[in-house]
Amino acid sequence: MWIGICLWTIAAVANNGTANAPISQGDTLSLDEVTVTAIKQSADLRTQATALTIIGSQEAERNQAISVKTAADLVPNLFIPDYGSRMTSTVYVRGIGTRIDQPAVGLTIDNVPVMTKENYDFDLLDIARFEMLRGPKNTLYGRNTLGGLMNVYTLSPLNYQGTRAVVEGASHGTWRVGASHYRLLKENLGLSLTAQYNSTKGEFTNQYNGKRCDWERQFSARAKVEWRNQNGWYVSNVASMSVSRQGGYPYEWVETGKIAYNDTCFYRRTSVTDGLTVRKDFSTFTLSSITSYQYLDDNMTLDQDFTVHDYFTLTQARCEHAVTQDFIARSHEKTDGYNWLAGASGFFRRYRMDAPVDFYDYGIAQLIEKHTNEALPEYPVAWDTRTFLLGSHFTSPNWGASLYHGSHYTWGQWTVSAGLRLDYEHARLNYRSVTHTGYNILVGATGEVFAHEAIDIDDHGTLNKDFFDILPNVSLTWHPWAGKNHTVYLAASRGSKAGGFNTQMFSDVLQQKLMKMMGIGMVYDVDKMVGYKPERAWNYELGGHFECWGARVQSDMDIFFMDCRDRQLTVFPPGTTTGRMMTNAGKTYSWGGEFAMTVNPTELTHFNLSYGFTHATFKDYNDGKVNHKGKRVPYAPMHTLFAEASHGIKMGGDANKLLTFAANLRATGDIYWDEANTLRQPFYALLGASITWKQQHYSLQLWGRNLTDTQYKTFYFVSIQHHFLQRGHGLQLGATLRLNF
Repeated sequence: MWIGICLWTIAAVANNGTANAPISQGDTLSLDEVTVTAIKQSADLRTQATALTIIGSQEAERNQAISVKTAADLVPNLFIPDYGSRMTSTVYVRGIGTRIDQPAVGLTIDNVPVMTKENYDFDLLDIARFEMLRGPKNTLYGRNTLGGLMNVYTLSPLNYQGTRAVVEGASHGTWRVGASHYRLLKENLGLSLTAQYNSTKGEFTNQYNGKRCDWERQFSARAKVEWRNQNGWYVSNVASMSVSRQGGYPYEWVETGKIAYNDTCFYRRTSVTDGLTVRKDFSTFTLSSITSYQYLDDNMTLDQDFTVHDYFTLTQARCEHAVTQDFIARSHEKTDGYNWLAGASGFFRRYRMDAPVDFYDYGIAQLIEKHTNEALPEYPVAWDTRTFLLGSHFTSPNWGASLYHGSHYTWGQWTVSAGLRLDYEHARLNYRSVTHTGYNILVGATGEVFAHEAIDIDDHGTLNKDFFDILPNVSLTWHPWAGKNHTVYLAASRGSKAGGFNTQMFSDVLQQKLMKMMGIGMVYDVDKMVGYKPERAWNYELGGHFECWGARVQSDMDIFFMDCRDRQLTVFPPGTTTGRMMTNAGKTYSWGGEFAMTVNPTELTHFNLSYGFTHATFKDYNDGKVNHKGKRVPYAPMHTLFAEASHGIKMGGDANKLLTFAANLRATGDIYWDEANTLRQPFYALLGASITWKQQHYSLQLWGRNLTDTQYKTFYFVSIQHHFLQRGHGLQLGATLRLNF
C-alpha cells in the first residue's frame, strides 16, 4: 500500500508540475552527482576530511564486485570474511568489529540505512558507485558507524535509459541471471525495474551424508521511481525484496580434518525494504527527508556441535519490522564562507524471536550427566528421556532519536569543520525461558532409583536499557594549490556502536539454572549476563587526497589512531557452560595507515593499488580466565592489499569493439583466531584475471579467481572444546555475458 501511495503521489505531482525542457546529458551528469552524494555529503568527497575509497561501475564489473562483501577486497583495511552464511555479515575495519549482534560499520543503499547486519550480504544489479568512508561517521549517520560507512548507489532512470541483462556461469554449478529496464515515463519522471536469480550447488561436501552443505538459491527484485522538476523538487522511491535459501556453515572439525555433522544446518531469509527520499531546494538551503520501512523474516538452524554426535541443535527464528526517519537541512554549498547542516532522525525497531535449543542423547550424557556424576559419584543421575528442550522466546521493541549539526567555514585554502550529535536510544527485551524435564537419582553401588526430580522452569521478565551519547567531530582541511586538486586534513571524531541484549546467552542462563537445581553450576544474574553497553572510541587521523597529470593519477593516504573503550567482546561466562557472552570487557588501541593510488595513463589503461595496515592490541582485556593485555585483537587482519592492472585494445581502431585484459591480486593477513594469539592465518594472496570482449550492445567476460588454488582459512572457532575452521574458496572459473540495449 505504501509503495502504491508513493507512486500515485509522484505521478500526481508530475502531472500538475510545470513542463520542463528535455534533460541534456550535462544536466544528467550533474543530477547524478547531486542526487547520489549530496544528501549529507559534498558532491566531491575528495575535498573532504575523511579517508575514503570510491569504486565506479566499470571497476566493479572488472572485479566481479556485486555486493559489499565482494567490493570489500578493493578497500584498504576493510575486511568482510566469507564464512558461515549470509547471516554472518561480520565487518572489520581498522581493528574494529565483532562476530555477533550490532555491526561496527554502517550501510546505506541509495541513501536508505540498513538497520540490521543480517541484511548486509546480498547481491545487487547495476551498481553505479560504491563508497567506503573509514573512521567514525556517527555525527551525521548515527548508530553503528563506529568503524565507518559503506554507501552503495544504483543506476538512476533519470540518468540512464535502456534494457540490461546479465547471464553468468561459474565453477561448482554456480549460475546468475538478471535483467533490468530503465525508462522515462515523462521527461522528468523515470522508472527502473530489476530482478535477478542466482544459485550454486556448493563447493564443500558434508562427508557424513555426502551432500554439498553450502548450496544456495537467491532471488531479488527492485523498483525505483525518480522525479524532479525545475522548481527544485526531487523525489525517489526505491522498493526492494530479497529471498535467500542456503545450507551454509561448511565448518571442518580440526581433529578429523573433515566437514561431517549429522543434523540439519540452513539459513533462510526474506527481506523487504521501501525507502522514500524527498528533497526541495530553496533559495539558500535544501531540505531533505529520508523515510524507510524494513522487514526481515529469517531462520538459522544449526547442528551447533558440528560433529557426527547428537549434542544439541539451535534454531533462531526472527521476524523484525523497522521504520527510520531522517530530516536534513543543508545550506547551498559555497566555495568560501560559512556552510552548515542540521538534522533530526529517529527509528523504531521491533523483533520477535524464538531460539530453542534441543538437547540430544550425547549432549545430555557429556554436558550434564557427566559433570553431575563427577561431582556426586555416590548418587549418579540418569535423565528421564534422551532429549529435552530449552525454550527461549523474545520480543524487543527499541527506539531512538537524535539531533545533529555540522558547521564548515572556508577562507582561502583552509576549511575548519565541527559537528555534534546528541543521540538517545531505548532498548527493551521481554523474555521467557522454559524447560520441562526430569531425572532419576541412583544409588551408586546398586544402580537402583533413589529418587526422581522433576525440573519445571518457566522464567520470564523484562529488561530495559537507556543509552545516551554525545558524538562530536572536528577537522581542519588545507587545499594547498588552486583548483583544490589536493587536500590535506587533520581530523578527530568520537564514535559509538549500539549496546543491547545478547539473546544467545539465554540458553546458557537456563542451562546453568537447571544444573544448579542438580547441585552444580551457578545462578546467573540475567541483567548482568545478557545486557551490554555501547562500544565507544576516539579516532585521530591525518591524511590527504592528491591529483596530478590532469587527474590521471589520484592518490589517497592517511595515518590513524583509535582509542576504543567498553569494547564489546565475546567472553567465557563463569560457571560450567558451553557458550560465550557479549560484554563490555576490554579496551583496545588501533593504529596504522592506508594508501591507495589509481593511474590511468591512457583511456584504456588502468592501474590500481590499495594497501592497509592495522596494529590492533588489547590495552585491557580479561576473558574470565586469562588476561590478554598486549595481545593482538583477533579476527581483524593486520594487512590488506589489492593490486590491479588492465589494458584495452580497440580492434580495428573501433571504440565499440574493445578487448580488455586484466589481472588482480588480493591479499590479507595475518589474522589471529584467538585472544591468546596461539592460532593464526598467515598472510595469503589470491591471484585473479579476466579477458573481456566488448561491443556496443554486449560484452563477454571470462574470469578466474584464486588461480593458484591457494589454501587459506576464513574462520576459526572453538565450541565445546572442539576446534573448527572454514576453508576459503579454491580455484573458481566463470564467464559473464552482459547485454545492453
